[in-house]
Amino acid sequence: MTTTLQTSQTAPRDVDADAIVIGVTQGPDGPQLAPGAADLDDALGGKLADTLATLGATGKAEEVTRTATAGPVKAPVIAAVGLGAPGDGANGHGPGLDPEALRRAAGAAVRALVASKTRRIALALPARDAAGAEAVALGALLGGYVFTRYTGAKQSETELTLLAAPDADGERAAARARVLATAMELVRDLVNTSPLHLYPETFAAEAERVAGAAGLDIEILDEAALTEGGYGGIVGVGQGSVHPPRLVRLGYTHPDATKTVVFAGKGITFDSGGLSLKPPKSMEAMKADMAGAAAVLGALAAIAELRPAVNVVGYLPLAENMPGGAAQRPSDVITIYGGGTVEVLNTDAEGRLVLADAVARSGEDSPDLLIDVATLTGAQLVALGTRIMGVMANDDEVRDAVVDAARRAGEGAWPMPLPEELRKGLDSTVADIANVTAERNGGMLVGGLFIREFVPDGVRWAHLDIAGPAYHEGEPYGYISKGGTGAALRGLVQVAQDVADGRL
Repeated sequence: MTTTLQTSQTAPRDVDADAIVIGVTQGPDGPQLAPGAADLDDALGGKLADTLATLGATGKAEEVTRTATAGPVKAPVIAAVGLGAPGDGANGHGPGLDPEALRRAAGAAVRALVASKTRRIALALPARDAAGAEAVALGALLGGYVFTRYTGAKQSETELTLLAAPDADGERAAARARVLATAMELVRDLVNTSPLHLYPETFAAEAERVAGAAGLDIEILDEAALTEGGYGGIVGVGQGSVHPPRLVRLGYTHPDATKTVVFAGKGITFDSGGLSLKPPKSMEAMKADMAGAAAVLGALAAIAELRPAVNVVGYLPLAENMPGGAAQRPSDVITIYGGGTVEVLNTDAEGRLVLADAVARSGEDSPDLLIDVATLTGAQLVALGTRIMGVMANDDEVRDAVVDAARRAGEGAWPMPLPEELRKGLDSTVADIANVTAERNGGMLVGGLFIREFVPDGVRWAHLDIAGPAYHEGEPYGYISKGGTGAALRGLVQVAQDVADGRL
């Protein structure tokens, strides 16, 4: 779908649109109009809240209620979206004015209107500052996302108009929202693409296309170069597939940069579990096991356009984990880039193996900060559910700063420990380390401990487990549709900006 976004200072009653979106909050006696709706209420004789209440509106978060304007307003339809009850806002923004609440409200409203074939949508939500304006714009753009590659549905065009307060710097907010939305839609498209069409070679080709458009440096290692270079994790995981593995290195540089950040994203284009085969039901969403690599690619594309003063390197270790005749076996010992050896006890714990190569290779970039992002463990879902990523690190201050950056960007993130007592379970009698433990408990943390072994000495490092947030299998909500979500991208972009600003 093609979605465009413009800004306007036109009074809401005079905006030329098919529908205009306003916000309502939950009041003690029914819905209350949020800032931005007063002009429309005046045009309708001060009865808008009463009309919405009659139609069943409550102001509950993301609830969408439509009413006809019948003449005094140029747009024929008003869509009122709930912002929640007073006190629901976070960070002192007040009821419904938290940026994430605005993002979700805009997304829910646009999603509902797009589903009803509404093409021209104006947004009069309470965007009273730049953060609010960007939140409304981004939520609206993402709410209009529809993946149609395999459905035969005609690509529709949606025109969004952001009505922001004069001091909200609407043009700049809209510009940043466009960049982030385009990058997140890239990630969603990649995650939603069938593994029949997205495998290491085609993923690397897409990365090459994105790099060319964004002005990024790119290096792609094929299976021969990976074997010669000693990338035993990537080669081992990919050797059972007819689609050979790849390693993509992306680079963004800024002339004023004094620091370098490295992002590494797990890129398993399909995960059958290998010889440690998954149950059939568990494979259904495994096209999404490359969401970490997609997030890194999208983040580099966005960073290249936003231009923070920091150097950023992105690694995409890409492999398809299949149980072919050449597949790696439980009890194989492989050698990771740089020389560390791993006893592979479970071929379904493969993401950490490809990441080990990328993380070890990152030492050649002399990073000031290294972050890996991966749909790494089912244990993440058990611990934190489907909307909150787990964040681990070799430095508590780094961990907390990354969590803070992700939350400011609108991502759910939670700090997790790396208990030293769990490391012993990874001991091997034949290699430097095993890829799994015999103990089932603490699986998310054990995954982090494994990757930590390959972090270059002296490098600050954080690990993001996005197994739950990366792929949404339930009913759509806010600006999140079914399928790929774009999880971690905004957090990575914010981390790069924080490093540029000297904050991290």
